[in-house]
Amino acid sequence: LSPNHSKKLKLKPQYLFLPATAFKIKDYPENSSAQTKAEIEFLKGLEKTRTPEKIAECKVFANVYYNVSTKIGDADWEKMQKNLFHMGRQIEWFNAEKLPKTAEMMRKVWTDATYYFWALKFKYNRTRPYMLDPSLDEIDTGTNFQAYPSGHASASYVAAFIYQELLPEQKALFQKNAYDMGFSREIIGVHFPSDSEAGRVFAKQFVNFLLQNEQFKADLKIAKAEVEQMKMVNKK
Repeated sequence: LSPNHSKKLKLKPQYLFLPATAFKIKDYPENSSAQTKAEIEFLKGLEKTRTPEKIAECKVFANVYYNVSTKIGDADWEKMQKNLFHMGRQIEWFNAEKLPKTAEMMRKVWTDATYYFWALKFKYNRTRPYMLDPSLDEIDTGTNFQAYPSGHASASYVAAFIYQELLPEQKALFQKNAYDMGFSREIIGVHFPSDSEAGRVFAKQFVNFLLQNEQFKADLKIAKAEVEQMKMVNKK
């Protein structure tokens, strides 16, 4: 599986130089387990709650990712910069244009996060729920690579946990956005709930490691100053 994704394991570290074994997420439940069967039934129940509006939203969320090879001038550069701040999209000034130093820090963070959650995907090699039960109506066609942990949930919670360091008063917003991102993948049938939870657990450990890293702490200090300045400007 994922021959086109193996290059993620060759990404150059930006902050963390840890082995993937440093991250402790529990094994996913066996395919034949009662938990897996219960999760599949839960996903079938979610299918009944789908509305055209919810499906459209989930499809938008499916395209929120960061291509770490994107460079200034590339066709998808602006989209990628917008995606970096998706967890705080409701805050008008919380974007790459207003916060370029924060954006640069997050590009580095996303590179490291991408490496590690893909290393975990390859380690666990979990199949998608609709592959176990073909009666599930999955919507995001082409999502046939490893499921555990969820990449969307992992990246979203990483961003949420870092952004709450920058704007602690918006902690609830960031974490709700991250939860909604993970849940959207369940709604359209491409992830088990346990995939989303594993992404959250990974993200918490990942950010805790970052907060012990001297280079990251230096960059975070710069980002905090930039955010505080923008907060003052927008209070006027």
